[in-house]
Amino acid sequence: MTVPPITLPANARSAVDATADAEGILRRQRARESSARTYARSFPIVPARANGMTIEGTDGRRYLDCLSGAGTLALGHNHPVVLEAMRRTMDSGAPLHVLDLATPEKDDFTDALFATLPKPFADRARIHFCGPAGTDAVEAALKLMQTATGRRGTLAFTGAYHGMTAGALAATGSVAIREQVAGSGSEVTRLPYPYAYRCPFGVGGERGAELSATYTERLLDDPSGGVVRPAAMILEAVQGEGGAVPSPDGWLRAMRRITREREIPLIVDEVQTGVGRTGAFWAIEHSGIVPDAIVMSKAIGGSLPLAVIVYDQDYDGWLPGAHTGTFRGNTLAMATGAATLRYVAGEGLVERAAIVGARMTARLEGLRSELPVIGDVRGRGLMIGVELVDPEGPLDSCGAHPVAPELADRVRSACLDRGLIVELGGRFGSTVRLLPPLVITDEEAEAVLDRLTDAIVEAAIVKAATAGRRS
Repeated sequence: MTVPPITLPANARSAVDATADAEGILRRQRARESSARTYARSFPIVPARANGMTIEGTDGRRYLDCLSGAGTLALGHNHPVVLEAMRRTMDSGAPLHVLDLATPEKDDFTDALFATLPKPFADRARIHFCGPAGTDAVEAALKLMQTATGRRGTLAFTGAYHGMTAGALAATGSVAIREQVAGSGSEVTRLPYPYAYRCPFGVGGERGAELSATYTERLLDDPSGGVVRPAAMILEAVQGEGGAVPSPDGWLRAMRRITREREIPLIVDEVQTGVGRTGAFWAIEHSGIVPDAIVMSKAIGGSLPLAVIVYDQDYDGWLPGAHTGTFRGNTLAMATGAATLRYVAGEGLVERAAIVGARMTARLEGLRSELPVIGDVRGRGLMIGVELVDPEGPLDSCGAHPVAPELADRVRSACLDRGLIVELGGRFGSTVRLLPPLVITDEEAEAVLDRLTDAIVEAAIVKAATAGRRS
């Protein structure tokens, strides 16, 4: 596929061209920004303009963006609906920052959001506007349930990612990012998440999910199990950073039953899965469960920072100011968010995500027999993971080969060379993750798969040649 050039107004283009020294910009970034930067290490490019699924660098090279702001850009870059909402709001003279005061834009956003929710949940819902990042919304949800129950602990899962602030980090599963922060695992009980390819019980498939549910139930009921009844359980219906690992619908229903029977509030983190990403507007709809709270961010802001929690009114026991933040009144994000929510719903993009995602997954699954370095293909909708493995290594009890993080890193680099931006995830950084915008065209989907396939083939050849030299 030939990616079309991106056009901007003449004054915008001249401003970009004035700073088009990509190497200089990257050099200054390395010198001035913290060592905690991440994506900048994987993608040594300087984006200058973007449209739809395409990013153009200052050097004129164009890339298909399969990262989409880690799932933030449901409509891709600079979608006309988003830009029009920005212009309309700015031209209206609306206040852009009013803390948590009521505004027409906030009222309209809340209407648009509630209209997308399953009716049994929406009919009893309250909303709290948080700081502009998903991690703050996770903190708010945990604090809400601690206040409502008078309890403290949290049930969380292996492979989880919920954010980088204290409570969210404690619930996150990654050892690498938690071991540097003392006390980050306090009062969290870690439970096994069903992961068919690398099952924590060594059995895989539906049986692994059944064992996960049984283990959770018996642990909570064991008077010597060491788990004091917690304030909440938090989970992802599809683990994103954990490697695009979808939970079985039956397992989610079991978690809902287990928590309800024991009066433990259930929080579902839909920061990355929400707004149609998985082929349902909200990932909970696949299983039909009604949680006690949903954490939302990323795509709900229409590409601008916005985060909220929506929860059952029975838990609304906060005192004024119990969870606050200066930037919870982002008027522009509410306007772009409302426009995005309505566009996704009105244009059938949820159904499109399901159809295109299934088509892409099927083609990738078909490559497994041709490319043995592909160990597993999984996901839901346009949230897809391709786990790369060492096919020469021994099989484990579930029939999985060893992980291959170095190969995955080479695939990511080879993709970038071919004009494709993908990121890695998963327990060992061996999963290539695809998060294209919901507006991806059929032609773009084919181009993504062609470029990814070529990159995997090249990386596998290099790996084999390197291994041959070593032997």
